[in-house]
Amino acid sequence: MSDDLGFLLGDAARLLRRSFDERARAVGVTRPQWRVLALLKRFDGSAQVTMADMLDVEPITLGRMVDRLQDAGLVERRADPNDRRTWRLHLTAEGEQKIEALRPTALALFDDALAGLDATQRTELEAMLNVIRANLTRKPHEVSNG
Repeated sequence: MSDDLGFLLGDAARLLRRSFDERARAVGVTRPQWRVLALLKRFDGSAQVTMADMLDVEPITLGRMVDRLQDAGLVERRADPNDRRTWRLHLTAEGEQKIEALRPTALALFDDALAGLDATQRTELEAMLNVIRANLTRKPHEVSNG
């Protein structure tokens, strides 16, 4: 395996982020905000601390993002009925509309990024990336001394 694999994966991810940032600005949302909205679409009602973990950001960082999204009417915090210290995050109807407005932008970006790959290659790439992600999210094996 080439030493360039890590560079290629990182560079492709960086370029995807940059391109999405440029495109999303026209719709009035940042990529980090989009990530919060997209995760809430999948995991509506998640605890704020759980969302921070899923996004790999500090809870205070997510708190600030949610403040802005709440001010924009895209997200709402609701108290957890079982734990007074926990806030549950929910998409508003406006948040759903923002996701739907951004969906064509994201799909067009992926089409641009995957241009030149046929449907089979796209499916294989997705499967391979899922394997890599699964491999990297496993707990590290303990080193044996024997």
